[in-house]
Amino acid sequence: MWLLRNVSKLLRRGLLRHQYLITAVCFLLCVETLVHINSYEVRRPAEPLDAPFSVGCQEPDVRAPRENATIVMLARNRELDGAVKSVKSIERQFNRWFNYPILFLNDEPWDQAFIDGLTKISSGKATFEVIKAGMWGFPDWMDQNEARRRMKQQEAKGVMYAGLESYHHMCGIGDWSRMSSSPARSHSEYLIDQMRDVLSDENSDPFAAMAKTGKKYGYTMALWELGTTVPTMFRKVSDYKIQHKIPSTNLWNAMIDPSWAPLPVRPLMSWLGSRDAHGDAWNLCHFWSNFEIADMDWFRTREYREFFDFLDADGGFYYERWGDAPIHSLAAALFLKPEELHHFEDIGYVHEPFQSCPTNAFERQLPNSNSLGPGHYDMEEKGGVGCRCTCDPRGGGPDGFCLNRLKQAVR
Repeated sequence: MWLLRNVSKLLRRGLLRHQYLITAVCFLLCVETLVHINSYEVRRPAEPLDAPFSVGCQEPDVRAPRENATIVMLARNRELDGAVKSVKSIERQFNRWFNYPILFLNDEPWDQAFIDGLTKISSGKATFEVIKAGMWGFPDWMDQNEARRRMKQQEAKGVMYAGLESYHHMCGIGDWSRMSSSPARSHSEYLIDQMRDVLSDENSDPFAAMAKTGKKYGYTMALWELGTTVPTMFRKVSDYKIQHKIPSTNLWNAMIDPSWAPLPVRPLMSWLGSRDAHGDAWNLCHFWSNFEIADMDWFRTREYREFFDFLDADGGFYYERWGDAPIHSLAAALFLKPEELHHFEDIGYVHEPFQSCPTNAFERQLPNSNSLGPGHYDMEEKGGVGCRCTCDPRGGGPDGFCLNRLKQAVR
């Protein structure tokens, strides 16, 4: 007890003697932390950079020139019913006016029944291809037994889809343009829709609007990624950003939750999942890629190819369960200007368990249009942007945090 009392006295004396120094150090650490957090501020642009392409319905301009674009669907022979449902939805809500070609991709030869069924209902040319050799499956350098062992470990921990080998193969492709076996294919934009429903009429051409406005990536929903699927992915991406001296953009900052820890402690936070070398975290927000319209010329750029190859060589598509959606999202934050992205807030789309369903624009539904024809749709409201959207009453949208956060960069 005597020893403890004396030590306590010495400490109090030391603190009193150096109280001004300690106060100054604490003040400087607080200031540095605030400056650090402020460096990730998402600065709103002087004017909005991403207005809706259309508000409400309009007469389809069927005589306008078409873009060099394709609708792409990845499917299997056993998924005939789902593919038919999805294509009927796309045709009914959009493609009956524009007749864009549809490319169906499979990892095995197509059944004639699938070919006949989808050809019959497609207004544009339907093409059926087998994913070219080397694009589907484990990389040549990977130990397949080790990869499967890791996948079983993930599955045992409850990581979603981790036990599905085909899911890892799909995510590891990186971009859909490389799956086609046609080397001369030159389509610059693709609509990727994986066997789900379009809920609203899209009677203006989104491909043409993307090209006209210089957009390179379009999406309908943004939400949180499951952290258990990507524990090390963001660290790899942020290391790549540092190594290649890629400057931060407003969109990149929108994906970061800067650490509140003071400088001596902050770097230690890097040992936690989804953090960079400085200890700052990815907020896990990303664009959902079940529906996306992308400029394939961007996916073919050297900067994107090198970035993807860097991640592919790490093995995280198998050793973890990295998805294509966060890869596309973080790549967009690294390489695209915020004004090159577009949120399709006027397109209704459902992919269980979520849906994006815009409110119908007031007095802009063209009820007497011969082109659109009669139809039943949800109530019109002032401030709405949708065209004849019919929401699924059983579904709801994802939490709005990520969409609002990422759109701060453009509005």
